Amino acid sequence: MLDIVKEEPGIGVGALASSFDVSRIAVMKHLTVLEGANLIVSEKDGRTRRLYFNAAPIQMIHDRWTTDYSAYWAGQLTRIKYLAEAREEQNKTKKGKSKND
Repeated sequence: MLDIVKEEPGIGVGALASSFDVSRIAVMKHLTVLEGANLIVSEKDGRTRRLYFNAAPIQMIHDRWTTDYSAYWAGQLTRIKYLAEAREEQNKTKKGKSKND
């Protein structure tokens, strides 16, 4: 449902319901849950209820989770990079000494 509403902003409930092989009441129940989660915004336009996707809650969850994990993994990758560079320097030093010995 979210994909359809995202691709077709302002789609009516009837048009959305026709995309599914379930009753309009079942679609309305799903829309109630999505509206409660603030993922769908609806507005009345005469007899039609227009639906719009609200990406803000998903973006907030993404930011909250990825910020902490991104910082952790960026730190780990930096640590691995420094360890690899230090190992490379050690190997260069060992090779240089064996040639001069």
